[in-house]
Amino acid sequence: MKILLVDDHTVVRAGLGQLLSTALGATILEAADTPTAHDLALRTRPDLVVLDLGLPGAGGLWLLPRLHDAGLRVLVLSMHADPIYARRALDAGATGYVSKTIGPDDLLDAIRQAMDGQCYVESGIASMLSEHRDVLGRDFGRLTARDLDIMRFLGEGRSLSDIAATLGVSYKTVANTAGMIKTKLGVARTADLVRLAIAMPVGWTIGGRENRETV
Repeated sequence: MKILLVDDHTVVRAGLGQLLSTALGATILEAADTPTAHDLALRTRPDLVVLDLGLPGAGGLWLLPRLHDAGLRVLVLSMHADPIYARRALDAGATGYVSKTIGPDDLLDAIRQAMDGQCYVESGIASMLSEHRDVLGRDFGRLTARDLDIMRFLGEGRSLSDIAATLGVSYKTVANTAGMIKTKLGVARTADLVRLAIAMPVGWTIGGRENRETV
């Protein structure tokens, strides 16, 4: 069996390679960036790609659907245990999703299941996916950092006037931004927006990126 490890940290690839070659007898291929990984995956057709999302350049979420479209199975091994990353990876075609805090035995189990075409999601992440199903079904990747600030304040029960004062902008600016957030997330009422804001777990980032846009 061939497994392609895609991670920009040499020590991670070395440790994983040692584990997988010893435990599974796998032939290990390695790539540290998206262009190399894309080319190597298409040329060698590995049985499984173990992919980190936090790659330099285009990143793992750019590569993932291209590997899926090529008929390759991909297990995401990410530093992020937040369910929004898992949801986006699964929607992009990942066969499974685990965090880098997973134990060796569970990782090997995830790899075996992914190679068999079974979806494997680390248990703690799977629980959060279920708990926040309504939130995760929304396209949060369209929100800016300022949008996210406003969502967080709404979730804390703060009024638009209070949010405007906190952010140092006008009430009209916050009200207009809230209207645009509703359009982005596909909700019609402010009450629905507040419900989503309350359901959103504390500390989430949007789409794995830091966005410094302002209104």
